Amino acid sequence: MTIHRPISGETSKGVLIGAGPRSLAAIESQDCAAAIWQREPLQAFQDWIDALSPSELPKARVILRPGDARQAMTDLFDTQSIAPCQERAMLIDDVAALAYIFASIMQVPFVRLRLDAITGNAHRDFHTDRITARLICTYRGPGTQYGVSENGDDPERVLTAPTGSPIVLRGHLWPASAATQVVQRFSPLEGRGEGRLVLLLDPVTDQPADSREHFLH
Repeated sequence: MTIHRPISGETSKGVLIGAGPRSLAAIESQDCAAAIWQREPLQAFQDWIDALSPSELPKARVILRPGDARQAMTDLFDTQSIAPCQERAMLIDDVAALAYIFASIMQVPFVRLRLDAITGNAHRDFHTDRITARLICTYRGPGTQYGVSENGDDPERVLTAPTGSPIVLRGHLWPASAATQVVQRFSPLEGRGEGRLVLLLDPVTDQPADSREHFLH
């Protein structure tokens, strides 16, 4: 799906950036509160996904084993009438790969996978999620904004994860405290006339007994 380029630009204390998938495993380091795998989407893929109307963007909420992600996304896209093409296959393969990578890092058998199509200013406030960790990858639209919060205030310096670059962020339930308090939010969209497509992955250790989400074994 992507080609790689040298890492450049600013970063924040406690945020590690790398050029390969192993970069995301840096989240396990004591001084790392967020890890980014910096990638540049292929232009053909970005043109395809940017050309979809907001109503055509895929949506999903499912708990599954990482090995089931490719088939689940294929079935989803067929149901939502997203026509087969090379770019669709790239998206399916990338979602499946990120599910596998994230589950391996977190050492969990399942992940909660969400594909959200967002057109408004969702999650406009900086925050830390009440989970152990979360992977976020924005495939369309501006990426996740992040920064270091001092004393619970909004960060003075706000940076943005590049579109197409996965970021893993520690949550409040991470067993070890991070060296810095990195907070995040979705970049504001209001007035921009565009939609965002974002993948979110959360670790799941077992099947919730009362889950209303579709669960794939």
